[in-house]
Amino acid sequence: MMPPCRQSQIAQINPTASITRVLIPCLVAAVWLAGCQAPAKPTIRGTDPRLVRPTLQARSTAGNSVENRPIETIVLGNGPKSVLVMATIHGNEPAGTPLAEMLAVHLTRHPTLLAGKTVVIMPVANPDGMAANTRGNANGVDLNRNFAAENRENTPAYGLSALSEPESRVISQVLTLYQPDHIVTIHQPLNCIDYDGPGQQLAEHMAEYCDLPIRKLGARPGSLGAFAGDTLKIPIVTLELKPNDHTLPESQLWDRYGTALVAAITYPRAAPSLLGQ
Repeated sequence: MMPPCRQSQIAQINPTASITRVLIPCLVAAVWLAGCQAPAKPTIRGTDPRLVRPTLQARSTAGNSVENRPIETIVLGNGPKSVLVMATIHGNEPAGTPLAEMLAVHLTRHPTLLAGKTVVIMPVANPDGMAANTRGNANGVDLNRNFAAENRENTPAYGLSALSEPESRVISQVLTLYQPDHIVTIHQPLNCIDYDGPGQQLAEHMAEYCDLPIRKLGARPGSLGAFAGDTLKIPIVTLELKPNDHTLPESQLWDRYGTALVAAITYPRAAPSLLGQ
């Protein structure tokens, strides 16, 4: 055995070798620990690609709500025929919002559907009501009774004057700017396809692609249906989803109603199958 004094002398003669013997095990341990603390990012399997939403450059803010939440529109295509699709004008009827968002993604991925069309999508027309889960906006006004229709009623619940609310003014501005050839607005929970103005043929076309029956409910006072359909003579369809549709996974919602929404875009042409898309 080498005497302790000799070991000390060797360490002094070759300090690098001594340091190396100490550092190498430490470095190995550090690398091993780092690997345990920061594992490789796992691969997500089985994700429905329809739910992976890309950033839509066509998204912009058309205006703001009472509580200053943005009211966004997504504008796709630049053809001469214009289509407006709108959801959640009643804040406690939210199932239409994911459908509208998924429609925007689908049209982005399948741009041939936009041939000759400009499609304007408003996913949330009443963001304050949606945040509070209330039918009306933050002022307690039913926005779907606040338009300048011939049958409107001035009341606290419907607004003391037409377009008294910032949200309905934004919708009116969008109508003026894009002059839609037809309109689809998504509601709950009446489980039917309603229409106003000259919208019967569009309603019948959409009904071919989902299980909702056509039911003429009649234009409510100051509603968008009364204003756009009866006053402005724009074909307008109200897609009334089922009461519990907002509890469904987005993919199931799209499977139920996606083709009917695409049919509203391709109208009067048939809608292609969405199987596997």
